[in-house]
Amino acid sequence: MTRLHITNHTHPLDAPLIVQACGTFACRLRGLMGRRDLSPDDGLLFRWPKAGRGDTAIHMLFMRFPIAAIWLDAQGRVVDARYARPWVDFLIPRRPAQYLLEIHPNRLREFHLGDHITWHET
Repeated sequence: MTRLHITNHTHPLDAPLIVQACGTFACRLRGLMGRRDLSPDDGLLFRWPKAGRGDTAIHMLFMRFPIAAIWLDAQGRVVDARYARPWVDFLIPRRPAQYLLEIHPNRLREFHLGDHITWHET
């Protein structure tokens, strides 16, 4: 399991954020479903082969808790950031994205449109 340290170069994060890389079809399909909760310093970073809107859409069926969904373009710029409610929301990013951070909803305020995000293995 590859763990990645997330850095926001535009607005420094309040606390460390270490997420799991999720690039395979199976990992993207499963996502956070089945987990009982999510700690504020944990999450997933999804990667798709190319940028798009439909491919990077998410549903919240079978989720037990809300999340923050942060979509990034191929250069690591935030193109959308939204609160996602369990069992209710189906969200499509407003602009094409190649990456998606799914993190604790309390962290949503730390990410803004246009922020430059990078990551490196821990």
